[in-house]
Amino acid sequence: MSASRQLPEGWAWATLDEFTQGRGQSLDPSRHKAETFELYSIPGFDAGAPELLNGSAIGSAKQMVNAGDVLLSKINPRINRVWLVGEDRGFRQIASTEWIVFPRNDYINGDYLKFFLRQHHVRNFLASNVSGVGGSLMRIKASTLDGYPIPVAPRDEQRRIVEKIEALFAELDKGEESLRQVQKLLARYRQSVLKAAVTGELTADWRARHAGKLEHGRDFLARILKARRENWQGRGEYKDPVRPHADRLPELPQGWVWTTVDQLLVHLTSGSRDWKRFYGRGNGVFIMAQNVRPMRFDLSERFLVDPPRGSPDAVRSEVKKDDLLVTIVGANTGDVCRFPLDAREHYVCQSVALIRLADARFSRYLELYLSSHGGGREQIDAFIYGAGRPHLSFEQLRSICVPLPPFEEQAEIQRRVAEVVDQIDKIQQACTLEFARSSALRNSILKFAFSGRLVPQDPNDEPASELLARIRAQRASESRKTTRRAATA
Repeated sequence: MSASRQLPEGWAWATLDEFTQGRGQSLDPSRHKAETFELYSIPGFDAGAPELLNGSAIGSAKQMVNAGDVLLSKINPRINRVWLVGEDRGFRQIASTEWIVFPRNDYINGDYLKFFLRQHHVRNFLASNVSGVGGSLMRIKASTLDGYPIPVAPRDEQRRIVEKIEALFAELDKGEESLRQVQKLLARYRQSVLKAAVTGELTADWRARHAGKLEHGRDFLARILKARRENWQGRGEYKDPVRPHADRLPELPQGWVWTTVDQLLVHLTSGSRDWKRFYGRGNGVFIMAQNVRPMRFDLSERFLVDPPRGSPDAVRSEVKKDDLLVTIVGANTGDVCRFPLDAREHYVCQSVALIRLADARFSRYLELYLSSHGGGREQIDAFIYGAGRPHLSFEQLRSICVPLPPFEEQAEIQRRVAEVVDQIDKIQQACTLEFARSSALRNSILKFAFSGRLVPQDPNDEPASELLARIRAQRASESRKTTRRAATA
């Protein structure tokens, strides 16, 4: 951003380093273990409030902050997050060292500075000047902002600008909250449709019209089991699959039969443990947990791998069209999607299970069943173990019970679900577009605000140049005092 742009009458250019705290006052909370602190942290920002913690529960490397201070995050991926420290509630206020501190002063309104730092051009500048070791360790240095220009309005106009921004943003907040409510309703509706699909309710009318004309699910299962034996890809000799305990399961619609995932598959595996030397090269794609979304294969993040062609691990873990992928380790454990691509050289990692079915035509139905909270997802959630790092085992996956409809009814279920999901997706896309428009409007409001076009100027306001003259004089005086103390030390 250039400081050469002409400003309204009474405004003046300054630089951000004129408002920064510099090194700040550090504090080690471990020396105050019995004291309660109000901690401003990055997770606290995401949660929307600072944390109240005992000194014994807080790590070191903290800095003191005070009510009215403005905090700017300097770490990816949350660069440009800005927090205004709230009023003192009787606890010592501290912040993690991942914040750059702009102390409260009499020359610039804290909210005015907060809104300035939230602009896209500030984020773009910060993002283009990060350093460190990739990903979440990338951050900026506080000195990066030295010299960054900020247009300073007269003090009273700053207040009027903030009031106007807050009023306009409050209206946008209402609209965005309505959109979020729509998204929640769509998510609940989606799950209700999936539940109706896998319990037979969705196709009850269709089933009644075709009574006596459909192959029974048990006959379909018999053919699947025959194909399973003939196409077995497991290790060692063929093993009989885990069978369902039908006497413990709910009654199914006419023509349906209970089975297990194990009865339906011919291959179950996950990725190799020793491929690190093959990472980041070649044309192969290493399918990670983030690529597996509920009923959606997502390749927006692509991790390359180049294992030896034809090696046992490569053959075992290479994915084929209509294979099912299940996250079995980590935060997204239990997410299931179908691999929709007719492509080679895609391999699952250790955190993703590959399920290959004896009859690939069953893949779409099993995907929606395992993703339904009224169906297989409930079983998956009950199986997940490990509080710190959730896991699913192969044995648990094999034992999941599945209601198997006649093949023709599966096709009708898929058709009806696809129609509903298509409509839901269109509404979701409209919501996403509205969120984008709201975000663009916020940025436009801020752009108007900091060019002097959001509120009218008042010629009676004290010019910003006088504010800046005072802060510069104060800094010069403090610098001289520091120099004299150093000379007499």
